[in-house]
Amino acid sequence: MHILVLGKGKTGSLVADVARERGHQVEALDVNENLNGAGLTAARLADVDAVIDFTAPEAAIANITAVLTAGSRIVVGTTGWYAQLDAMRALATAHKGALLYGTNFSMGVLKLFQLTAALAQLEGYTFSIDETHHVSKLDAPSGTALTLKQIIESVRPGAVVEVTSHRIADAKGEHVVTAKSDVDTLEVRHDAHSRRGFAIGAVRAAEWVAGKQGTWEFREIFDQL
Repeated sequence: MHILVLGKGKTGSLVADVARERGHQVEALDVNENLNGAGLTAARLADVDAVIDFTAPEAAIANITAVLTAGSRIVVGTTGWYAQLDAMRALATAHKGALLYGTNFSMGVLKLFQLTAALAQLEGYTFSIDETHHVSKLDAPSGTALTLKQIIESVRPGAVVEVTSHRIADAKGEHVVTAKSDVDTLEVRHDAHSRRGFAIGAVRAAEWVAGKQGTWEFREIFDQL
């Protein structure tokens, strides 16, 4: 496959490395090479099987728009742009492109989502979420924490789920879901030891989306990987 990675930061660079390890041809663009999606022309994307975006919320919309308008496929690990999701889904449909997005591409975190759904079925418990990330992460709570909150609330409509965020040094990402009752407390947690888990999931997502048309959230296709 020919993969184009957007973003040369810590995660984007690791995504490119993992894609090469898996035998793919890889290019990468940083923000200066792709201002407002200008580097994502139809000609540039003609032989690209999938684009992977790990940039920033303000850049993601321009990138997604350019890729989908060209009828290409994009995997988006950037969060903070979901207010425009319906518009991006419409673009994918109109131009026969593909959008695969997720708040977290770690395979371990996807399992955490499934465990949280099971935990939320408990009667008589209150639920809370605690998340920790590096100081340069712009959004708080994290997209992953918001997904965990949504999972609990979908199982328990009306539940009040408190989310506490911490930004510490170069923390890779920690999420703890707590269920507490008068008689006991249960926790499920995921601690990322490195960003490699996110990179592997993103590349596997790109492999899955190549040649497809439509819009999916990563949780929807997780069990197909």
